[in-house]
Order: sequence, then structure tokens, then C-alpha cells
Amino acid sequence: MGLTETPMQAERARTIYEKSKPGRRAAVLPAAEVPEPALEELIPADLLRAEPPRLPEIAEPEIVRHYNKLSRRNFDLDSGFYPLGSCTMKHNPRLNERVAALPGHARLHPAQEPRRAQGALELMWLLQESLGEICGLPHVSLQPSAGSHGELAGLLLTRAFHADRGEERTKVLAPDTSHGTNPASVTMAGYEVVKVATNERGGVEMDDLRAKIDADPGQIACLMLTNPNTLGLFDENIAEIAELIHAAGGTLYYDGANLNAVMGHSRPGDMGFDIVHVNLHKSFSQPHGGGGPGAGPIAVSERIEPFLPRPQVVRRESDNGGGPSFDLDHERPKSIGRLRGFQGNFGVFVRSYAYILSLGSDGLAEASETAVLNANYLKARLAEGRAGERVPVAFDRHCMHEFVLSGKPMKRELGLATLDLAKRLLDFGFHPPTVYFPLLVEEALMIEPTETETKESLDAFAEAIEQILAEAETDPERAKQAPYTTPVRRLDEVKATRHPVVRQEIS
Repeated sequence: MGLTETPMQAERARTIYEKSKPGRRAAVLPAAEVPEPALEELIPADLLRAEPPRLPEIAEPEIVRHYNKLSRRNFDLDSGFYPLGSCTMKHNPRLNERVAALPGHARLHPAQEPRRAQGALELMWLLQESLGEICGLPHVSLQPSAGSHGELAGLLLTRAFHADRGEERTKVLAPDTSHGTNPASVTMAGYEVVKVATNERGGVEMDDLRAKIDADPGQIACLMLTNPNTLGLFDENIAEIAELIHAAGGTLYYDGANLNAVMGHSRPGDMGFDIVHVNLHKSFSQPHGGGGPGAGPIAVSERIEPFLPRPQVVRRESDNGGGPSFDLDHERPKSIGRLRGFQGNFGVFVRSYAYILSLGSDGLAEASETAVLNANYLKARLAEGRAGERVPVAFDRHCMHEFVLSGKPMKRELGLATLDLAKRLLDFGFHPPTVYFPLLVEEALMIEPTETETKESLDAFAEAIEQILAEAETDPERAKQAPYTTPVRRLDEVKATRHPVVRQEIS
């Protein structure tokens, strides 16, 4: 146990192998009442292990405690406030989990023939229609498995669109406030990233955008834009931006990561966007974090529709007076092809459609209103007292669902980095905000409270930051050594990334 490590932390850090004792068992099975054939008769000799696996020998209570402790080692939304900016970590209603777990949903085999999966296909088609209405675009594919996958799909659609017109464009514009996956997806799709600057209001710098277009208009394939952006600000020039991109012959791509801010109030299609990806695991009630599962459906305009992935879920009207049926349409000659095996993460579709049905159009609009209200309330709270002085708002205007603070004064005056404040928040029972992003804000903290948090939670968070800053005025080392109450203390994150220890030596 280290000098600053508590006995509880040391106990939590012990692995199940370290607790193993020879001869301990969770259960003792009765002797078999039938002859036991030799293993060699059941398994080919070349597949048998030379020696048994070295599994831990543990009593049943210790096994239960082991898995129970593992379940509590990560911070989760059920434990407390999770204001991770641009991730929309909101409460996911348990009702949607129950619906997704119904046998007809959970046990349907992905290779089932369409005629025997009509209910599932109808749900998918209805979800497509709902997302199309929310986005203001008439056609939707559910295939992409994540937001980044949707980005790649959008860029492949852009390439197919230009190729169909006999063009081979090479450049994609991306603001310096864009999500990090945007330039990564651009590179993966074989395009060149051209960065566009941000103006003093937190939106796209229009003179820089015009200059980048005018420098090589025939090579601009697309502009990728998040609106509201990662500063939590709605771009006031979106109509002019769309006009400039379309005049140059490019497509306009909407990163839907922040769609939770505008549902039911404004639609990307109405803003002029050609392609939108939707994060069902952010805006539409699919639990996420830790790698998934998620879904990133794409909605597109008429001119992009011929290139959508195949197969598409379609509704076919009966020609004999019967009701409609649902099918998978593979006959799409201009399609970019499949993006994944089968049709997507079906359980995600069920949860998201249940969420949309339970809220309705007015409920979705109210969710966005409350998300924006909560963000602006918390921004106002953090503009008071020490927080307003030490971690001021980077762009101080009306925000949407999230906002960004700068810890530059805190670092200069208290010697406290943004990371130190984030780590100390863990000791107060709060997950830290997103830190050091977007990159254009020095010592950034990006905070997204979502619509499912109460005023009391927001007040408690603001008070925790105030308390940490007051503490740092007399004892900055307290925050620099935090956290103190988590299963493990602060790690060397650079070393953990470059030299990860993923295997334990067993003596």
C-alpha cells in the first residue's frame, strides 16, 4: 500500500488471482452417476491443452464480491452527475430497456428471412421515417454503427455523388471546433482536411471560409459542420455557409453529435445540409460509454439518396388489397455498398424508437428546451464567484446544450491545471467535464448538463467547483494529488497509454 493509498483502495486494487487460495471452491459437484469418457474421446488430441488453465480458486462470496466491485469501479450515470461535454450523458429511461428485452426483439436471429421478421423491419422503417422527419431529410439508412461510422459513410456518399457527376474532388473543409473524429474520417476516406478558423463569436470565420473556397473551388468536396458546435454555440451564418458550399458544388455534412440541442426546433435539412448522422446513443436513449454499442444512422437529401448503403429497409404496398409488407432492397446500382454485417444494432433501434414514441414531437422539443435551459443556468452559476474569475466562459454568449470554460487564469494564478480540477471533482462525486477540448480554448473544460439533471444537481456541481477553487487558494497541492476516494489514485496517463500493463504475472 502506497503512502497516500487508503486500506480500502489497496483492497479494491487486489485482483481475483491475488485472492486465490489452493483448494477453495465456489461449489462441489456430486459424483457422476454415468461413466465419464476420457477427454481424448470428446476433444481431438491436438486441441487439448498441455496443462489446465490457471484459474483462480475462490469461494462463492468472494466471486460475488469480485464482480460487484468490478461493476462499481467505473463512474456511471446511475451514480451521479456526468457532464461530459459533447457526449450527452443523459438518463436512459428503464422502460426502453424493458421493451428492447422483449423476446421478440432480443431473440430475433439476424439471419432471419425478411418475411419472418416483419415486425422488426417495420420498426426499423418507422424509425427511419421518424429520424427523417426530425432531421428534415427524406431518406435514412440505419447501417452505420457509430457517429464516426456515420461520418465515414457521409464522406463515401459525397465521393459517390461527385463521381456520378464525373468529378474527382480532393478537399474537405472542417472548422477548428469540429469533433476530432471529423478530420480522422476525412483522412480515412482519402480526402485532404482543410481547417477553417473560428470567429470572435464562436462561429465559422466567414472570410476564412470564402478564402478557402476561392483558393480551389473545383476541389471542395464537402464541408463538415456541427451546429451547434463543440463550443455549444449555434452558428448565426448557417444559411450563408450552405449557400457558399453549394455554389462551389460541394455537399454540406452535419455532424449530429449535438442534435440533442435542437430536436423539434430546427432541422439540419432546413438549414441546407445534404447529409446528417444521428447518434442514437446520445440523443435517443441508448446507454453508451466504454465502447458501445451505439448507432449512427445517416439521413440524406434527394440528390444523395441513390448512393445510400444497401440493402435499404423498404415498405412495399400490396397489389392484392392486403396490408403493406417490409423488405430489404438490394437492387441499388449506385450504392456505396454494405457498411457492416447485417442491418445494425437492433436493440439500439428498439430503445430509440421507444424513446421517440414515448416523448412524441412535443416531448422531444421540450427535452431540447430543457437541455438548453440547464446549460445556460449552469453557465450563469459558474460565472459567479471564484469560478467566474478563475475559469471564465470562453465565448460568453447565449449557449445551446453545452458551454466551454477556460482554466487559463486558474493555471496562471493558482498553478492549477484543468486536469487537476477535473480529478478533484471525482472526490465530490461528480464525473469531470470533457477537458482540453476543443483545442482552440486554452485549458478547456466542456460542460454538458443535459435535460435530465435537476436544478439541485447543477447547484451542487457549481458549489463543488467553488469549493475546490477556494481550497486551492491555500492548498493547491490538494487538487494536484487528487483523486483520493476512487478505487485507484491518479495514474501516469502518458505512461499508461504508451506502456500499458494488460497482463498480470501469476506466481
